[in-house]
Amino acid sequence: MEPLSRRSFGSDNNAPVAPEILQAIVDANDGDAPGYGDDPWTSRAIERFKQHFGEATAVYLTFNGTGANVSALSSLLRPWEAVLAPASAHLQTDECGALERFNGSKVIPVATGDGKIRPADLEPSLHAGHDVHFPQPRAVSISQATEFGGVYERDELRELCAFAHERGLIVHVDGARIANAAVALGASLREMTVDLGVDVLSFGGTKNGLMLGEAICFFNPGEHLRTVVPFVQKQSMQLASKMRYLAAQLEALMTGDRWLRYASHANAMAQLLFERVRAIDGIRVTRPVRCNAVFATLDRAAIERIRREYFFFVFDPALPEVRWMTHWATTQRDVDDFAACIERAVRHG
Repeated sequence: MEPLSRRSFGSDNNAPVAPEILQAIVDANDGDAPGYGDDPWTSRAIERFKQHFGEATAVYLTFNGTGANVSALSSLLRPWEAVLAPASAHLQTDECGALERFNGSKVIPVATGDGKIRPADLEPSLHAGHDVHFPQPRAVSISQATEFGGVYERDELRELCAFAHERGLIVHVDGARIANAAVALGASLREMTVDLGVDVLSFGGTKNGLMLGEAICFFNPGEHLRTVVPFVQKQSMQLASKMRYLAAQLEALMTGDRWLRYASHANAMAQLLFERVRAIDGIRVTRPVRCNAVFATLDRAAIERIRREYFFFVFDPALPEVRWMTHWATTQRDVDDFAACIERAVRHG
């Protein structure tokens, strides 16, 4: 298939690799190096994460987001224990039951209108059966940013973590777009995770400029968990033999403010797109634009006309609601051209 000549607004997964990240891979590709993470690049990447999150953080690198989520939760849950997650969570909707197949732990979906769990939403699941006929809730998994482009405000996440901990629950954050959420909140990575009570984070890199690569960050893990995780990482096929190529990317991303710069640009381009399309008759933006996604409803025929030129997802076919996403490489020209295409398609009808 020929490469698309126009920018995709379908997903930040469709973005090219950032030049600084590619250069980091090239720089790492010099001579031999020990495998399986026993190399200088992995050591430096782990040190960068500790600088952001604290010295007590235990860091394990993975290939992708599903691998990070499954490895993290499998290290914490026994097979008869369950994780509570929004019904819209990637863990529930887009990972093909990976946790349930790999670890045996059930994902219990919690209905929520905006993709965010509040303490009251958890109560019904916590009062379900407590005998051997029922999986036992042990963890709460949330996405920051959410699948609807929203964010947990700091007070919301602090309250949720406190509620969970009082009931003996572990809090896991799927941070595929944690950098975009940090920009939206004007917070450091530590301020929006460790300081609020989060126990474990799946840190996303692939959606923020990397070729591939994520990191699991356990905050104050304890010696037992440090013993368990390496075995889970290996069994879940997330221990790279040539780990230096994952590590070099993450080290480059976490050095200086590069992670922040990429995410800030992606968010800014979404805000620009929002400004361009909200004035178009026939377009209704359906959700607050906090990160790098714009959700909107418009005529079905107009959607098909736009998709002849640009790729994007129809998020909810019933409405229909579409999702337009920006990323580190989206330019103002890209946004202007896309908005003009949208306006032509709507007026054509």
